[in-house]
Amino acid sequence: MRLSTRNQLRGTVSEITVGAVMATVKIALDGGDQIITASITKEAVEELDLRVGSPATALVKSTEVMIGVE
Repeated sequence: MRLSTRNQLRGTVSEITVGAVMATVKIALDGGDQIITASITKEAVEELDLRVGSPATALVKSTEVMIGVE
């Protein structure tokens, strides 16, 4: 599948927390110790057959980016 989304971050599923309707999926990004977290539906987790340790790609499309500093 080809996508127009430019921000494609590859990694490995490191944690999945499933609630009644929604789920939180954490992906440890390749090449470092960074983790990205996505909130998706429980149904999507099941349809994608997501499991800890499986490869996954986080696709980020946003009109807004926030930056914080200390």
